[in-house]
Amino acid sequence: MIKSRGKIPVAAIIGPTAVGKTAISLEVAPLIEGEIISVDSRQVYRYMDIGTDKVSREERLHTIHHLIDVADPDDTFTAARFVEEANSAIKRIIVREKRPLLVGGTPFYYNALFAEMLTASLESDPEIRKSLLQEAEIKGKKHLYHKLEESDPELASRIHPNDLVRIVRGLEILYTTGKPASWWYKHGKKIKNPYDVLYIGIIRSRQIAYKNIELRAKGQFQRGLIDEVNWLLKNGFDERFAPMQGFGYKEVIRYLRGLYSIDEALAYYIRATKAFYRRQMTWFKKFKPVMWYDLDETNKEIAINDIVEKILKHMGAE
Repeated sequence: MIKSRGKIPVAAIIGPTAVGKTAISLEVAPLIEGEIISVDSRQVYRYMDIGTDKVSREERLHTIHHLIDVADPDDTFTAARFVEEANSAIKRIIVREKRPLLVGGTPFYYNALFAEMLTASLESDPEIRKSLLQEAEIKGKKHLYHKLEESDPELASRIHPNDLVRIVRGLEILYTTGKPASWWYKHGKKIKNPYDVLYIGIIRSRQIAYKNIELRAKGQFQRGLIDEVNWLLKNGFDERFAPMQGFGYKEVIRYLRGLYSIDEALAYYIRATKAFYRRQMTWFKKFKPVMWYDLDETNKEIAINDIVEKILKHMGAE
């Protein structure tokens, strides 16, 4: 049972890609009588299984997972929607006397869930969003990014110039409310974060993580990533939509369009994933406090036992 301590105790396993978060979580969850909430901005999308390295259906039958396969690739899955669905999942898990375990490597989602939240979601206008996406298609993402830099430099400084979803959202908020998104984040009425989160960090040496990235990418190509992307394209899920612009999918699309050789697609995919690993490390270093476990220096079984003990203590287990 989870004891009430003013805030709702939850645990999160964080860390960069290719360090073994999923494997650890699949062993930890049953030992704490937990259910996993995926914190992965790519795994929310249906039909994108190989390229996002989702846990298998067999593993999901063994341990319940939430926020996997909840949107189509032509849908816009925002951080606000993640917060809404994660809050709902946490409540349902607790009602069934299980323990919520968040697992994944999307720092923006963690920040959205565990920071102070606006009491009302910011306005949305599908027509404005559609117009901005068409403008990006014609003039390029950098054109929109420069518009965001001019109108909301504070927000632009926190967004990568290729992150079309967040660029469009920032401009959409500006055009629908008349004020930049960064103003709303500062001055909008907020409610306190209701959670007491225990962050468990998993890391490996960069050398091993890079090797894992290379092996995983090659394995995905062998298991049918090209067929997966080809199916998505044939069903209308093309590069107009943000999920299809992510690493892995973008490179395979360019191969299928005749712009890359298969070796070039794999090489560029690996390079993009390594760059993502470095960005994740930069972001997660800002999370505090985190109990880090270096799996190059700590035996996996010892780490799992220690993680389980700390989570159960944090959640007030009898």
